[in-house]
Amino acid sequence: MNSQSRPNRIVVGVDGSEYSSKTLEMAGRMASTLGGQIDVITCIGMSDFYMASRFEHELTRFTSQLEDTARRLVDEALERAFGESRPEGLTVTVKFGEPAKVLVEESRGSQLLIVGRHGAGGFLNQPIGSVSKACAAHAHCPVLVVATEEEA
Repeated sequence: MNSQSRPNRIVVGVDGSEYSSKTLEMAGRMASTLGGQIDVITCIGMSDFYMASRFEHELTRFTSQLEDTARRLVDEALERAFGESRPEGLTVTVKFGEPAKVLVEESRGSQLLIVGRHGAGGFLNQPIGSVSKACAAHAHCPVLVVATEEEA
């Protein structure tokens, strides 16, 4: 059985922003309650990838740098959320692609998808971000949208 079809899988979409920590904290509570395993997914949008490819001929070097930066931001969010007490079995995956599309695909066969209400963008004071909205509308499992304390 591949990791994407584990029935106890809880997918958490994070972007490494300060909002990610609240989303991760909620994922930890839900995993404890539901007996699930947390799979953290962070995405490098194709616009980031395209921009990097325009500035450097060594595309693989920039791809690696983008992945390293994304992983570092997620690790910082994990540290803020859990400190030294990360949930057992938690995994982190960096994917290239449009975040909403990647997260909807990752939701297949999962018991829950958790996303923040807003990421780093927060465009025009919308009540819910575009990624959260797309996930809520198209995911293949229940979706929990987490607001920060300031938004609640």
